[in-house]
Amino acid sequence: MKEITIDPITRLEGHGKIHLFVNDDGGLANAYFQVPELRGFERFCQGRPVEEMCRITTRICGVCPDAHHMAAAKAADAVYGATIPSAARKLRELVYNGFYAGDHTTHFFALGGPDFVCGPDAPPEERNILGVIKKVGLDAGKKVIAQRARGQRIIEIIGGKKVHPVTALPGGMSKRVTRQEHEEMIKIGQEMVEFGKFAIQVLNDVVLANKAYVDLILSDMYTHKTYNMGLVDSHNKVNFYDGRVRVTAPDGTEHAKYDPEDYLDYVAEHVEPYSYLKYPFLKKVGWKGFVDGMDSGVYKATPLARLNVSDGMATPLAQAEYERFYETLTGDRSGRIPVHSTLATHWARVVELMFACEAVALQSQDEEIISDHILDPPTSIVGEGIGIVEAPRGTLTHHYKTDKNGIITEANLIVGTTNNNAPITMSIKRAAEGLIKKGQEISQGALNKIEMAFRAYDPCFGCATHSLPGQMPMELVIRDAESREIIQIIRRNC
Repeated sequence: MKEITIDPITRLEGHGKIHLFVNDDGGLANAYFQVPELRGFERFCQGRPVEEMCRITTRICGVCPDAHHMAAAKAADAVYGATIPSAARKLRELVYNGFYAGDHTTHFFALGGPDFVCGPDAPPEERNILGVIKKVGLDAGKKVIAQRARGQRIIEIIGGKKVHPVTALPGGMSKRVTRQEHEEMIKIGQEMVEFGKFAIQVLNDVVLANKAYVDLILSDMYTHKTYNMGLVDSHNKVNFYDGRVRVTAPDGTEHAKYDPEDYLDYVAEHVEPYSYLKYPFLKKVGWKGFVDGMDSGVYKATPLARLNVSDGMATPLAQAEYERFYETLTGDRSGRIPVHSTLATHWARVVELMFACEAVALQSQDEEIISDHILDPPTSIVGEGIGIVEAPRGTLTHHYKTDKNGIITEANLIVGTTNNNAPITMSIKRAAEGLIKKGQEISQGALNKIEMAFRAYDPCFGCATHSLPGQMPMELVIRDAESREIIQIIRRNC
């Protein structure tokens, strides 16, 4: 038996590696996904005033600080029993959609894009953002950069900073929007909608027009029939900032719909000794291991999952794309038949990108966002609060318990990627089983296709590693002055 290690996995946030164990006859024996880093932010939160969480938790990740900012703000609102003004809620939702419009652009074009624009078998030196720009043209690259800048400008106007926003706090917002900034955001929203149309055209011309790639999307080795999770509004439409958590079964039926404060009645977490990850599962179904199906509590929380749990999108262009997505992949445009193709997550992400762009365009025109009434300071304390938003990578939960002075005594974070740790592990193994066969050479392209199963989730392990096994793995090598190894001591996980 031999071991093949993909280390590091490329085009993700954080660090991860894949261990493939291959039998002597060339067939796959097993596959493991391991994250060798620990962050431990829940511990860092203890002893801090809860109002600081809106600023501290943004530092968990430079990719999606806005998601942590909003989840922390909503949890802090709940700790103080605060109801925020209407204008403050609209500002929060607007900045959050602006963040989404930029973040989904990054993954579709820069992280996931090289696989389906350049091709999964392209040389590694070409499978990157530069290879994408070479394929789609310099003008397209400029449009992507401009879209990213638009998203950051929305964040800067409302959030106070382009990265690590600071303006949401218990009871509302701390920074009002000026008339001039309001007019600027209206223009940005209009430009974002045009970019959304451009992204759809790229999807059509480069991805969907390629039969080989569509066949790859629909292949068994990229299919897992799990439960799905995501926030929905009162009409069961996708909503990133607020709503109830809806969970649907592999057959599309509703398993649960619950308010954020009830999440512990529905979600539990499993641990494995070889990784710092936790593996959330549906408590009422149970943990049955890394398997899919109705009897397994494994669920996904991704752009694809959000579409699967919803009855559509709340904006017209995104709704049209939602219907085309389901009609193409299931034959039924209503969305009642779920899509279980992992690689279809990229397409779902573009549908959400279109929605975010339209939402910015619509919400930026609301005159109420320039109101001075954006904060109602809390006057009492409840002592416990839960905030849930949809991070681009999945349902994000912040849960704080405090003493009577608002100092955090306990904190629990289930971040977007954490929800997907089990399906990521399963997807990697399924792809490896389909690509590593007896008597066949394992090519660089095959290894990349295994990574593609992982990469579709747009995983972020900068903030998704919270479990501490019994021992910290360590490798100590002592060398002499000539760099000759004298002794090697290895302590492994147990």
